[in-house]
Order: sequence, then structure tokens, then C-alpha cells
Amino acid sequence: MQAFLKGATVQATRPQKDKAAAGPSTEKKAKAIPWVEKYRPKCVDDVAFQEEVVAVLKKSLEGADLPNLLFYGPPGTGKTSTILAAARELYGPELYRQRVLELNASDERGIQVIREKVKNFAQLTVAGTRTDGKLCPPFKIIILDEADSMTAPAQAALRRTMEKESRTTRFCLICNYISRIIEPLTSRCSKFRFKPLANQIQEERLLEICKKENLKYTKESITALVQVSEGDLRKAITFLQSAARLNVDKEITDRAIVEIAGVVPVKMIDNLLQICFRGTFEKLEVAVKDIVDEGYSATQILSQLHDSIIEQDLNDKQKSAITEKMAVVSKCLSDGADEYLQMLSLCSVIMQQASEN
Repeated sequence: MQAFLKGATVQATRPQKDKAAAGPSTEKKAKAIPWVEKYRPKCVDDVAFQEEVVAVLKKSLEGADLPNLLFYGPPGTGKTSTILAAARELYGPELYRQRVLELNASDERGIQVIREKVKNFAQLTVAGTRTDGKLCPPFKIIILDEADSMTAPAQAALRRTMEKESRTTRFCLICNYISRIIEPLTSRCSKFRFKPLANQIQEERLLEICKKENLKYTKESITALVQVSEGDLRKAITFLQSAARLNVDKEITDRAIVEIAGVVPVKMIDNLLQICFRGTFEKLEVAVKDIVDEGYSATQILSQLHDSIIEQDLNDKQKSAITEKMAVVSKCLSDGADEYLQMLSLCSVIMQQASEN
């Protein structure tokens, strides 16, 4: 019997040794997270280029009351990062999970979610104090990310909950398009517009990440990153990480960035426009087919064509007719139309307008 028990204890201790041995490797694996998450602002002071909202959140961190918030603006400008950093500072790591409910409205956007999850969490009483002795606000925070994806009935159901639970709960709605949020909700919130990040701010952040990750880079590659990201820091960091993985121990060049971003070469766009201005329809058809078959995104081609057309020597009437057609093509592409036909349709209009010169 004793031998049996001894055997059991030996067996029981073995997995612990294995776990101890496996500890460091599992820890290393856990650290291999995307740089977007790794370099997400940890506190409100780390948030870049959004002075107004940072000032309001700092006041609430000092003890002032926090209103219901509505953050809107382009993607990658720090909306979600800002409120998450503020919540962590307000509640500390211990109370954060009890006091903060984060829902992504893209996944959970129906009226049922508002009635069940949000309402139940809002009705919970506020309890607990911070172990570090700092002041803890007497309210919970509900973060509804991508709130512009919520259905109209769900937004309507949220109105009453916001008013009824105002004593113990604050809401933070985050969206890209404020026009998709119903008026009664926007009137209940303090609105803050997040601006696309300035080129200098983006460059500073990217250089800081390059330094921490010990990357080799050229000045042109950082400039290229800023250009292709168009004020979206999240996109810039993702492209930088992709370039770093593809060019291990090599210098990151602007050419590598352009390839990763899927930017159409300027030569190809210029060639397409030259055919539109001076070529035949048969040549245009072949050129459009080639550019689509290369695998470039039609929305990317459209964006670059727009920039080129604005700089061309055309009169205002011609430019306005072409850009109007671009708007129609953009809508058709977002609805799932055929890329080749839409590009051919747009280039035909460019050809038609150019022939009127």
C-alpha cells in the first residue's frame, strides 16, 4: 500500500517539474503579441494628439465627475485605447474587471444584448475599494465599441438605460461615423472628435517602436509608412511589424513598405491615365484587365486615381464629372460589384472627359 502511495506521489510531482520546466517557454510565447497591443497607451498621458479628451479624462482622474462620452473619428486614432487607459487608471488592476464592461457592437449589436448584458451590468451596485488607497469613482463604465453598427431599436433601448442608471453607470460610445448614431443618444453624451494623427506625431511613435524593437530602417521607409497609413497609427504599426518580420536582420526600405501596403506603383497609375487621355478603348480594356489581374485592390486604385486626377490639367467641369463617377464606383464596390467592370466604367468616363479638351 505504501509503495502504491509513493508511486502516486512520484507521479503527482512529475507534472509539476514539467510545468516548471515549461514555464519560461510558455511565458515567452505569451509575450509574442501584436505590436498594436504591445504599444497601446497604458495611461492617459501616453495618448497622442487628442488634447481635448485627455484634458477631460485627467479632470475625472483627479476626482471630478465623468459625463457619458461619445468618441468618433477615423480608425486608428486612439478612441478605444484612450478610454481603456482611463479606465485602468481610474480603477486599478483589481477593480477593473468588476467595474468595466466592454462590448464590441459589431458582434453584439441587437436589442437583446442591450436588454440583458448592458441592463444587468448597469443595475449592479458599485462595491469595493482600491488597495493602493487612491480615490475610486462611485460609478461603473460601459464601453460600447463600434456603436455605429448597432441596430436602431438597440440604440433606442439604450436611451432609457442611460437615464435610469446615471447614478451608478457611465457610458462611452465609440464609432467611426457619428451620423449613424441616433440624435437622442448623441444629445445625452459629451462628444469628442478624434483627429487623424499628424505626420510628425506618427513619425515619433514609429521611431520609438523601431528603437525598442532594435529595427534597422531608412528615413524614407518611415516617411512611406506615414504616407500609406493616412493618419491611422494602428495601420502604420501593423505595416511596420509585417515589414520587420519579412526583413529579419535586414534594413526596412520604403519599397518593402509600399509592397506590404498594397500600393499600386505610380508608374502603373500614370500609364493607365495616359491611355485614358491618348489611347484607344481596346488598349484601355487591356490595361484595366492587367491592373486588376495583378491583384491590386480596386478601392486602392480608385484612391490613387483620385489623387492623380486632381493634379491633372483638366478644367473644373471635367474634374467634377470624373469625381462624381468615382463616388458612384466607390458605392458599387462597397456593395460587392465586379471590380473589372467598375474600373473600366470609371476609365471610360475619364477617357470621355479628356476627349472634350
